[in-house]
Amino acid sequence: MGGFFGLASHSDAVFDLFYGTDYHSHLGTRRAGLAVYDSEKGFDRAIHNIESSNFRPKFDKDILNMKGNLGIGCISDFEPQPLIVRSHHGTYAITTVGRINNVDELTDKLFENNRSHFLEMSGGDVNPTELVASLINQQDTIVDGIRYAQDMIKGSITLLLMTKDGIYAARDKFGRTPVQIGHKEDAYCACFESFSYLNLGYEPYKELGPGEVVFMTADGVETLVAPQKEMKICTFLWIYYGFPAASYEGLNVEQARYNCGFKLAERDMKRENVHPDLIAGVPDSGVAHAIGYSNRSGVPYGRPFVKYTPTWPRSFMPTIQSRRNLIAKMKLIPIQDLIKDKKLLLIDDSIVRGTQLRETTEYLYDKGAKEVHIRPACPPLVFGCPYISFSRSNSDRELITRRVIEQLEGCANPSREALDKYTDPDSEQYAAMLEEIRKQLNFTTLHYHRLDDMIEGLGIEPCKLCTYCWNGQG
Repeated sequence: MGGFFGLASHSDAVFDLFYGTDYHSHLGTRRAGLAVYDSEKGFDRAIHNIESSNFRPKFDKDILNMKGNLGIGCISDFEPQPLIVRSHHGTYAITTVGRINNVDELTDKLFENNRSHFLEMSGGDVNPTELVASLINQQDTIVDGIRYAQDMIKGSITLLLMTKDGIYAARDKFGRTPVQIGHKEDAYCACFESFSYLNLGYEPYKELGPGEVVFMTADGVETLVAPQKEMKICTFLWIYYGFPAASYEGLNVEQARYNCGFKLAERDMKRENVHPDLIAGVPDSGVAHAIGYSNRSGVPYGRPFVKYTPTWPRSFMPTIQSRRNLIAKMKLIPIQDLIKDKKLLLIDDSIVRGTQLRETTEYLYDKGAKEVHIRPACPPLVFGCPYISFSRSNSDRELITRRVIEQLEGCANPSREALDKYTDPDSEQYAAMLEEIRKQLNFTTLHYHRLDDMIEGLGIEPCKLCTYCWNGQG
């Protein structure tokens, strides 16, 4: 994942840029960068590794020397960015969010056409943002270049591109990730998370539609490419990725999670076979789901463990799995009085590999819990995301569902027809998969959120939502 913030102002933009970008820190853990333009100093940029430190202390010295009335910043989970590019379009800075699945195909095409070259990152990868810039440079205008890049890329791409005159903001063709515009006197901003500008004095101005391209200056926002009607926004933004204060397509993340927890409880109440003493959410993204569940069921909400926030302030996890497992265990502190002899119903945003939740469950048993019932806030993840992705190292076979399906089917690569049966919550195959996962992870009971219930809780037309990771339909 990743996030960005950009602004155009009649006054110096560095302060707003610094804090607006920092408000996206929950979306990435590896790289961060700022780029500014000043009419006297020209373009300036700073990029830092943020794996061992938060954004602010890495950049607090840089911003003392940066100056400009235009700026873009980003938090990235993969490539160093923003990049500053010199081309026939002039010099510009660019940052992107998304995923490119056909990198090799696109680089080969560029090599054939004009013998382009790319700087390799560690491990030999091509920087995806540099690839996007190269695609944009194939066309006569920046707008044509943005549209060309989005047409050529298999996956998704949303971007900010800053010239000396202003900032282009372009949302992915199918709106899989958001772009929000804010406004205050003498300034406009563009960002991923809508809450990121509120404390800086901006008010909501507009949200870009799918494929929409705008040009933003301190004086206004001009639409250069109108939005298309078809949208497939990532549903997981509400379930997990998004910060509670954020809103997408008019739906607040915190409220959406309350709604989902509410629907989870309604489904459970029909089963009448579980009677927990306490409802709890795995910090942080499971908490609001658990509150919604508690509100509907009438069972008290509690915190049998809390996150040690003085040194674990960030909710997003590192991309290296061994470190994820260690940190997930280390940052949660148990509250013995709320665990011993209690029947607990625990809500997490999702189950990916199952490693962390199994360890959490065993931890609760070790501390005296009588029962641990698990209710993931979304359906079983059966397909790896080709559009955004949890991390770039994930493969379908890392998903616990796929491992269990292979076990139940007795083959390494089940057919799509077979997989579809495991995504149907009313099928025998689905029930068998859940029971096997329950046994492997040592849960007292396990019931995932049904896709139909989840979508009803969100209240957004199903045709506008990407549900690929749950049913293979993007």
